[in-house]
Amino acid sequence: MDDIKGEFLWQCTIPDNTELQEHTLKTDKSIIIGDRCKIDYGLFGDEVLVSEFCSIKGNIRAESDIRLDNWSEVTGDVYTNGDAYIGEGVKIDGRLVVLGDLDLGDNVQINKGFEAKGWISIRNPLPVVTYIMLYLITLLGLEKEEDIVAFFEKLFSEDNDNSSMPLIIPPNSTLNMEKFSVTQSMKIGKLCRLHGNIHAESVIIEENNTIFGSISANRDIKISGGNVIHGAVTSNAGNVIIEKDAHILGDIRCRSIVIDEEALIDGTIRAPGGLKIERGKK
Repeated sequence: MDDIKGEFLWQCTIPDNTELQEHTLKTDKSIIIGDRCKIDYGLFGDEVLVSEFCSIKGNIRAESDIRLDNWSEVTGDVYTNGDAYIGEGVKIDGRLVVLGDLDLGDNVQINKGFEAKGWISIRNPLPVVTYIMLYLITLLGLEKEEDIVAFFEKLFSEDNDNSSMPLIIPPNSTLNMEKFSVTQSMKIGKLCRLHGNIHAESVIIEENNTIFGSISANRDIKISGGNVIHGAVTSNAGNVIIEKDAHILGDIRCRSIVIDEEALIDGTIRAPGGLKIERGKK
């Protein structure tokens, strides 16, 4: 079990209708942030789970519970309509408002004070990753390691419906207005609006998104129909697929490329392995 703790965090998943609004990454789904991430804007989601040693430069608002793991730092305010679990050594530069119960670990620093409507307990909460694994075991009845691995493989497959997925940022990621950089693969759902140059191992972008930045990956990139990419698309050693009605405003560089005849490319294309144009694909 220890070998797969956090393994599900090694893919970045952006659910449908996610937007970067006024320096806040907003979704109506839960948000899970892996450890040692640096995020230069706030977070707004259903349940917000932040792993240890993270830096969040903005406000955090959760419609239900919030968990801040050990030694993380938030430069803004933290507000939750549910319960809050604040781990050891967490620093909040702003104010903490909790409408439910509050669990506080040791050496927590809240510079502008806190307000809690429910019970206040001084104890170290469970680490975020352990909490999520126990939650899945309880909710889904998954006890064997192979069952959990199979569940996550199905969850992150290309064919899986992204509409119910949480927003997941893998460990050691960097997110700001200029860069959206993750260490492994990334999957973006539908009707999202994002800012920053995307860097990932591989990228899948579903329909009708607007991305203000370039797309760069070491391996394959798939851009579905109706997407508008305000930047270049670069695959260092992989293939690129551009589907019907996608619009790429920059250059494309890759090993090989397949383009629908109704896609629009404003820049130049360099694909030493070949270019294929598909016609009549729905």
